[in-house]
Amino acid sequence: MLLQLEGSQAISRAIALCRPGVICAYPITPQTHIVEDLGQLIHSGELKNCDYINVESEMAALSVTIGSQAAGVRSYTATSSQGLLYMIEAVYNASGLELPIVMTLGNRAIGSPINIWNDHSDAMSVRDAGWIMLFPETNQEAADLHIQAFKIAEVVKCPVMVCVDGFILTHAYERVDIPSQEIVDDFLPLYKPHVSLDTKNQLAIGTMVPPEYFMEVRYLAHKRQSEALGIIDCVGKKFQEKFGRQSGELIRTYNTENADTIIIAMGSVLGTIKDTVDELNAQGGKFGVVSIVSYRPFPAEAIKAAIGNAKRVVVLEKALAVGIGGILSKEVELVLRDTKAKVVSTIVGLGGRIITKKMLADYLLQDHYEAEVFLGLNNETVEREHKSIKSCCCKQKVNQ
Repeated sequence: MLLQLEGSQAISRAIALCRPGVICAYPITPQTHIVEDLGQLIHSGELKNCDYINVESEMAALSVTIGSQAAGVRSYTATSSQGLLYMIEAVYNASGLELPIVMTLGNRAIGSPINIWNDHSDAMSVRDAGWIMLFPETNQEAADLHIQAFKIAEVVKCPVMVCVDGFILTHAYERVDIPSQEIVDDFLPLYKPHVSLDTKNQLAIGTMVPPEYFMEVRYLAHKRQSEALGIIDCVGKKFQEKFGRQSGELIRTYNTENADTIIIAMGSVLGTIKDTVDELNAQGGKFGVVSIVSYRPFPAEAIKAAIGNAKRVVVLEKALAVGIGGILSKEVELVLRDTKAKVVSTIVGLGGRIITKKMLADYLLQDHYEAEVFLGLNNETVEREHKSIKSCCCKQKVNQ
């Protein structure tokens, strides 16, 4: 059914169709509308047989979700930004316990200074926590990926984080195709836990693991994620067969055949990038786009195959590792280390900074690229503040 919906509503309705048994809710902008709408769906009776649990913090939200999932109930929660950091211990616990939880991350900048707008710094802070991490481009894909996420999580025995760009997707109204309950039930059967806590068949989970076994536990987690690459791709293809639209998989390519320059990115910025590439190619350019859907596990071989013979790879990323620079670009550079492609790290959109087609077009048409670029940076502000800092440092050295 085609409906004009806010992104958060599309996501909540997709989650409801997956028949979760427990939803743990603690509000934090910009994911609040998702859990609010799920609460309304339960109150109205549209979502049945589901316990909606209000908790006192983000740490509690994921902790309760861990408990319900361990007891054999399909479970869901959501968070954003500082909320993700607050639950960080539980984030590692969920993956370490092999629990197929699904969580929405409404991507938002991490302070300080405080900022509620979109970038990917929150997702990047947990990139090594052992969760599968999927990045949708549109509201339609955001809804679709949540349906796929439950299936992937339960096959792989690994939690899945669907990383949805805050405000840009969560608060934007678009036409979204919400599938019927029957087709979702056929795609995602009722949950049958691999292991669950049961007072009649007592067992323990999360016990201490000594050095003799800990390395093996971590290796198996890594191996499980590596094997998940094939499962994510397979689930995406089966979704397309069942629902009639491409959504998910590992990566998607756009005009990459015979491209000299390929732009790699994740999330909602891809729409602007594709529009820019269309305009440049209409003027005789040779630009292509690779959209990364599965960031973890990282689709190294798929990216390498998609790059082909391109001479230049421009990685546009909305996050920064202070002290070293781009995060995604470093991973792409590692994948392409034995090819001829030059990888350019381009950091954009931090803290919700606007990214325009003109900005991208002017940048992409340059003949020379620096190894690392902060696109859209206000250099006047930077120079003024940097000069002030250097002046203070010099005075301190003289006084010492």
